[in-house]
Amino acid sequence: MEAEKITDPVGEFLVDSRYNPASIEEKWQTTWAELGLDHTPTDTNQPKYYALSMFPYPSGSLHMGHVRNYTITDVIARLKRMQGYRVLHPMGWDAFGLPAENAAIDRGVPPAKWTYQNIEQMRQQLKRLGLSIDWNCEVATCSPDYYKWTQWIFLQFYQAGLAYQKEAAVNWDPIDQTVLANEQVDSEGRSWRSGAKVERKLLRQWFLKITDYAEELLNDLDKLPGWPEPVKLMQANWIGKSTGAYLEFPIVGSSEKIGVYTTRPDTVYGVSYVVLAPEHPLTKLVTTPEQQAAVEAFVEEVTNESELERTAEDKPKRGIPTGGKAINPFTGEEIPIWIADYVLYEYGTGAVMGVPAHDARDFKFAKEQNLPIKVVIVPEGGDADASLTEAYTEPGIMVNSSQFDGMNSTEGKKAIVQYAEKQGFGKERVQYRLRDWLISRQRYWGAPIPIIHCPNCGAVPVPDQDLPVRLPEDVEFTGRGGSPLARLEDWVNVPCPTCGTPAQRETDTMDTFIDSSWYFLRFTDAKNEQQIFDSAKVNDWMSVDQYVGGIEHAILHLLYSRFFTKVLRDRGLLKFDEPFQRLLTQGMVQGLTYFNPNKSGKDKWVPSHLVDPTNPRDPQTGEPLERIYATMSKSKGNGVAPEDVIAKYGVDTARMFILFKAPPEKDLEWDEADVEGQFRFLNRVWRLVTEFVVNQSSQQTAQFQITPLALNEGTSATQWLQNPKSKIEKDLRRAIHIAIKEVSEDVEGEYQFNTAISELMKLSNALNDATCKDSSVYAEGIGTLVVLLAPFAPHIADELWHLLGNNNSVHTATWPKYDPAALVADEITLVIQIMGKTRGAIQVPAQANKVELEKYARESDVGQRYIEGKEVKKVIVVPGKLINFVLG
Repeated sequence: MEAEKITDPVGEFLVDSRYNPASIEEKWQTTWAELGLDHTPTDTNQPKYYALSMFPYPSGSLHMGHVRNYTITDVIARLKRMQGYRVLHPMGWDAFGLPAENAAIDRGVPPAKWTYQNIEQMRQQLKRLGLSIDWNCEVATCSPDYYKWTQWIFLQFYQAGLAYQKEAAVNWDPIDQTVLANEQVDSEGRSWRSGAKVERKLLRQWFLKITDYAEELLNDLDKLPGWPEPVKLMQANWIGKSTGAYLEFPIVGSSEKIGVYTTRPDTVYGVSYVVLAPEHPLTKLVTTPEQQAAVEAFVEEVTNESELERTAEDKPKRGIPTGGKAINPFTGEEIPIWIADYVLYEYGTGAVMGVPAHDARDFKFAKEQNLPIKVVIVPEGGDADASLTEAYTEPGIMVNSSQFDGMNSTEGKKAIVQYAEKQGFGKERVQYRLRDWLISRQRYWGAPIPIIHCPNCGAVPVPDQDLPVRLPEDVEFTGRGGSPLARLEDWVNVPCPTCGTPAQRETDTMDTFIDSSWYFLRFTDAKNEQQIFDSAKVNDWMSVDQYVGGIEHAILHLLYSRFFTKVLRDRGLLKFDEPFQRLLTQGMVQGLTYFNPNKSGKDKWVPSHLVDPTNPRDPQTGEPLERIYATMSKSKGNGVAPEDVIAKYGVDTARMFILFKAPPEKDLEWDEADVEGQFRFLNRVWRLVTEFVVNQSSQQTAQFQITPLALNEGTSATQWLQNPKSKIEKDLRRAIHIAIKEVSEDVEGEYQFNTAISELMKLSNALNDATCKDSSVYAEGIGTLVVLLAPFAPHIADELWHLLGNNNSVHTATWPKYDPAALVADEITLVIQIMGKTRGAIQVPAQANKVELEKYARESDVGQRYIEGKEVKKVIVVPGKLINFVLG
């Protein structure tokens, strides 16, 4: 619909009366690009601010979760620029990974072509959102000029002794003859492609020694007050530090011993069996001839189960005796050695001691297998001979524990460890749940590991001058037979860089989490071809001041990024300990979702576009549907396409809704009515400003600039406003500066954008209701509203700023500061109570003392009506609020 035009008295065109977001947004995005407003400043005299969203995987299209994430960061970046900071606000692409390889198999398209097409499409979508991103800093992890440095970092780890190879269990598809990532194994333990039951297989794999940094990663969580506590707790639990004891149980008839780690050494006298992981090297040694066939069958069966299946809480714990026996070194008793599916060789020592009386899992296992249960800890005053119906896992008094009887179990832990150390069969040990990071992937679309295997020299790093080790392009993708790289003889076979002997490249590529563990460093010097980054630049910009992304990355990505930062610091490349000073984990975007409660699995979800919301029924069965709000996804059919919303309402409305609907850390329920509400609000702002422009023009003051008072540093209120004295002007100016104060406070700290927008609405209402539209105070209010609106709705704000006669962009304006004097009220409302009941209210001077307040109240119409001729026994005055007369 064509906008109506407002003209001045002689018919000259001034402004459109209707808000037309499409034309405004395209215009200003072009203007900003031409002006280079989003380019990263190089003047280090200004304070820096690094605002960063977690970069996306280029799937090909943005969803509302993306829009929310990037809008939040964009508001912060725009605000900080207006507050005088030089801002780095970059964007890139987490572009390696399995989906591109799958696309190559399914569509016959090279992964690079598919990926770069998606990047181009998503880049245009992001630009359509009007985000103030410096695209000169753009990186893509699949680009050789990026993964060259990923490979270089790997070699830094290798030189530091933090990268190594060892045999490890992997998911193996016996039909396709290939290794599968955990994501490729379904909940039933089958391959996503072939449907085969996945096996566990030992292969030589590359690892990074993150465990060397476990203690520092744990302790330095205290250096992150700007992180959400739940995220820090999740990382602490993932690192999983525990202090306990390493104890050795001799194997009967052998010089070998079974080492176990326990946090409950106080229960060692209650050990009635020992359990090995089925794949433990000692399993064959301890198995007796009578049990060999049964043990081998059990081991083969367990080998075919995934780690998830073996450790699931709701799954029965299965085990089998080996026939072998161990000796409890504390009691001298012989105890049976079992193997069980719930013990994994990769965890701890690959063996556990069974104490059924004091461990819930052991208790259940012992009951099922009819194993002895011996009580060695009882509550204060408890019975040592009492039978248990469940494990007693709390502290207590040690019993049936030889010389330790009667000791408090907490003290007993230390005493047991000291005894074990003296006797030579144990010691105190600190252990971590964290395991070294397996980074090998038997896939094509990832950064090749820059190692050459020489028969004479062993593993040889690719020399720096030969980086990057480029991915070859002549690759056939079948989805079968392991990594496609391993089949390229011309690529695999190379001379050893050290001795020249015929050798072979490493054919594994790196886990894509490697790429995302350092990308924030590259953004600080993204186009540097000579080095990974200039140390002065990276140490200037880092750490990231505000990082925004989903809480689903709380463990892996955020932990790995912290690990990388510390390693590169120790290599002399960085001068800081932590990569992200503040972290905001935004909530999910949820859509109205319909489902049939009589169906299960994916079939129960009914796409919303197939449902009549006034009478929601299953289009197939006619059954009534239930509705909930759930995270938007294709499988649920509840998504809202960003481009549809933008086409109907514009980018600024979409941004305002996303920011207003819920605080950033909370889930957001998408509601078309609320989107419409924000569109109406922007229309009201448009009318306020355009009517003001027309009013000024009609008074023949067309050449003017509206600048909020607080932007003119050094200019006093009396100079600029000519000391307005009317109550109407003073009240309006108070509303203006309350808005400045409240919005400024809301956008700092916890980023309460929703309440900040509420304050903008209040200021808009105050301006709309004001009767002093020709005053300089009103002009200040109009200018202030536009400036405060700018970070949230940047396009309309710049258009209105321009209409107000300003030649510069509003985003180069200075963020206003409130005038404390303007907040002081001249008058207050005094509530008058008689015998505790409110009878009325009057306006009184704000600075009146108690005596004066009583006088005003007595002389008021309310006072004379209820007090005249009556005895006042007591007067209670609450200054600034109320006065209460107690009558006789």
